[in-house]
Amino acid sequence: MRNEERDTTMTTVADHDAYIAAAPETFRPALERLRTLLAQALPEAEEMVAYNLPGFSVGGTVVASYAAFTKQCGVYFLGPAIAEHAEQITAAGFKATKTGITFAPSKPVPEDLIVRLARASRQSLED
Repeated sequence: MRNEERDTTMTTVADHDAYIAAAPETFRPALERLRTLLAQALPEAEEMVAYNLPGFSVGGTVVASYAAFTKQCGVYFLGPAIAEHAEQITAAGFKATKTGITFAPSKPVPEDLIVRLARASRQSLED
């Protein structure tokens, strides 16, 4: 019974709007920007929420998502997209993991790089 009680009190994110609204106010413009850029770069993708993160899926596969943390934001793609653009990410002054880039809202990832990464992530589904 105890686990059931915990499960009913857990907060889950219903959609992108709810996620952004729940984020710290200083992060909201960066999250809105990411949402807009990803939606434009992935017009065929569906907005969805997986693991309490807002994202975009194509054919049931999450190809891009974003997040707010305590001190930074993150944007995530399929691994091949990050690998393909590793030099550009570094040249822009960012460090990447295998699937994402974290950044301070005051120093966002360049818009053109976000768009290239989103399109590369989508393309990696076909490769």
